[in-house]
Amino acid sequence: MRERRKFEGGKLVVASHNPGKLREISDLLAPFDVEPISAGSLGLPEPVEDGDSFIANAEIKALASARGANMLALSDDSGFALEALDGAPGIYSARWAGPGKDFSLAMRKVEDELEKKGAMTPKARAAQFICALTLAWPDGHVESFEGRVEGTAIWPPRGNKGFGYDPMFVPNGYDMTFAEMEPEAKHAMSHRADAFRQLIDACFKQK
Repeated sequence: MRERRKFEGGKLVVASHNPGKLREISDLLAPFDVEPISAGSLGLPEPVEDGDSFIANAEIKALASARGANMLALSDDSGFALEALDGAPGIYSARWAGPGKDFSLAMRKVEDELEKKGAMTPKARAAQFICALTLAWPDGHVESFEGRVEGTAIWPPRGNKGFGYDPMFVPNGYDMTFAEMEPEAKHAMSHRADAFRQLIDACFKQK
């Protein structure tokens, strides 16, 4: 197994223009020697995400920010995947929300597709959140990790503490949606937290 390149601390561009993701990633970075800076605050454009997987898209975003800012960059590409829909919306999760990023519309689309499939039992509505995290250096080196959390898609959506598809996802072993949980509880077991633990173990130096 190849040796992982380490992050030495200091400034790190968070390659996202999504306020919810920025909050979650900044919270996850809080215990470490990191000064997170958003790509948006640096005026970096959002690159075209034309990869065929979560990791491919995360690497596109991280490399664009790392090269644009000449700094290390951390990106996230994540999505909601339904077994009954053959993994959709998957890497297209944000696109289902339309140009206005209306996730109430996206959740309604998911529910409509599930109903068309006759997926009305909890087993038939098996779902997962998937998150790829990539740490990229300006010279093009990348370290990528993928995390998952399994659960069930519910309807109607519940809660207002999350973002994206959180209000319609109940993780296995719980009776609350991600959007009903306090952020600390979600951070402890989410797909992003899973990927982040892998990243920290491999590339970060503990305080």
